[in-house]
Amino acid sequence: MIAALRENRLALVEELGPRLGYAATCRALDVARATLYRRKAARVSRATMPRPAPPRALAPQERQAVLEVLQSPRFVDSAPAQVHAALLDEGNYLCSTRTMYRILDAEGQVGERRDQLFHPAYARPELLATGPNQLWSWDITKLRALVKWTYFYLYVMLDVFSRYVTGWMLAERESDSLAVTLIETACARQGIAPHQLTVHSDRGPSMNSKWVAELLVDLGITKTHSRPHVSNDNPYSESQFKTLKYRPDFPDRFGCLQDARAWCRRFFPWYNDVHRHSGIAWLTPADVHYGRAEHILAGRAIVLEAAFLRHPERFVKGPGRPARLPEAVWINKPTIELEGQKGEYPGLTESEISRPGASQGPGFHPAAPSPSLFPPNPPYLSVTPSSPKNRAMTSPVVQ
Repeated sequence: MIAALRENRLALVEELGPRLGYAATCRALDVARATLYRRKAARVSRATMPRPAPPRALAPQERQAVLEVLQSPRFVDSAPAQVHAALLDEGNYLCSTRTMYRILDAEGQVGERRDQLFHPAYARPELLATGPNQLWSWDITKLRALVKWTYFYLYVMLDVFSRYVTGWMLAERESDSLAVTLIETACARQGIAPHQLTVHSDRGPSMNSKWVAELLVDLGITKTHSRPHVSNDNPYSESQFKTLKYRPDFPDRFGCLQDARAWCRRFFPWYNDVHRHSGIAWLTPADVHYGRAEHILAGRAIVLEAAFLRHPERFVKGPGRPARLPEAVWINKPTIELEGQKGEYPGLTESEISRPGASQGPGFHPAAPSPSLFPPNPPYLSVTPSSPKNRAMTSPVVQ
């Protein structure tokens, strides 16, 4: 409708403009003159005129002579600057170095002859989760020690839908065997069935290791990776690390491994059971992960309704409504094909999909999990790796 009205105004300006003046007609009809001029210019076919040859240009015979010299066996592998210098030493001047490049470029003979590094085109990961234990994300971050250039390595496994930390481990170095222990323990604790879970990570050495790949195949878990140097492909783990390192009691440096591990043992219970996350309707990750969200949101609605009944004049837009849990979360909005037409994930808008820092969408309440797999208050599991390679690393503990 708006486009049709705009076209009608432009047509009227073109009709009345020659008699009344284009400037006055555009002002009267509220049409920008620049739009009118662009419209008229688009209709004019501009024939490109051939550029006249400069008077100082080489004659066709001279250009052919230069090309034959450059293509001769003597100079076929030499740069024009080297050819120009060699000819000058022999008392011969054909043309400038730049003119040699122009002649070669006109013949399509200018290009990089050395082997160039071509990066493969990595596919963008498109992952979607509509409930807990469908999509996990994991990463490793460094915690600074007292000695300069010394770090402790914190491994964290995160459920993307509920933001629940399903496992973490602190060690003195990064190791693929430790990553295997973390993944295996977290999957056993959560009762992950084959072909149920997708685990996403970046392309670090531990994430790309053969041990981790073989373990995920044995467990029936799909593995995906971020594109190289694209931190946005793993946003949930990055956001969780920011929450960790922006805590008021997070120290600048840790005195020892035991000191760092003690701090993490305080942080992760707070993060899972106390911290109310903005991306999941201000619920705790444990509430969403273990199916308590529906009951809590219903209680919030009752409280807001009672407050409205007591003082309806204070609620201008009607009774307050609690924030709703998102229907789905994603890493890069998925695109699917339906009936031959390619499009984005249907039924959800930008505001209805949860991302780090995004607003909430329509309510979705996962069914309560089986008590045998998900106890109401899961205990923190401590496992000391039995591999000799791991025992030499101060026996890191999976939490």
